[in-house]
Amino acid sequence: MSMYFILIAVIAIIGLLASSNLKRKIKKYSKIFLENGITGKDVAEKMLYDNGIYDVRVTVSDGILSDNYNPNEKIIGLSKAIYSESNIFSMAVAAHETGHAIQHATAYTPLVFRSALVPVVNFSAQWVQWIIFTGLLLMGSGSNFGSSILLTGIGLFFIITLFSFITLPVEIDASMRALNWVRRSGITSLQNYNYAEKALRAAAYTYVIAALSSLATLFYYVMIYTNRKN
Repeated sequence: MSMYFILIAVIAIIGLLASSNLKRKIKKYSKIFLENGITGKDVAEKMLYDNGIYDVRVTVSDGILSDNYNPNEKIIGLSKAIYSESNIFSMAVAAHETGHAIQHATAYTPLVFRSALVPVVNFSAQWVQWIIFTGLLLMGSGSNFGSSILLTGIGLFFIITLFSFITLPVEIDASMRALNWVRRSGITSLQNYNYAEKALRAAAYTYVIAALSSLATLFYYVMIYTNRKN
């Protein structure tokens, strides 16, 4: 059990470092402006056009860093700063989200699988903590149903963990599509391309840490279940 807490502590520290690194990259690359004045909106629309996608809209989304692609409505939602500003970070984020739109248009398998899991993951995230808590409480009181309820909660958390790992290839592939297009399109210099690559890599690290953290938590619940059963 002590090794588990050491592992969690290590993951937490790495997660803080990754988050801090991403914040530094955002601050730095948001201040480096593109020579041609192309905005995030322009990047997304040009990337869609160059990939033969004409049925996806680019709109402004509420909030900060709320950028996303909605496959149901075929909308790329860019936060106000990303949508309207012309800098390396807005270019990288807009191209990344457009990468998801291209994945959708080409039926990229991990994205299809992840999308199919969304309803189950939403349900699991809403109820998993309550189910696990109830299972632990009943097992502590000697109820025979406690272990079954806890195992159900572990199953739900496994789905959440699986989702976080499926997210990794989806996000990495979207970034690769973005970077390949930025390089081919010639919309910026090689130096700015390298900066965009660093920004997207920093963002990818946060997904890796989140997946590892979820996996460690899953192992913790499994250990609790095993110990209580024994």
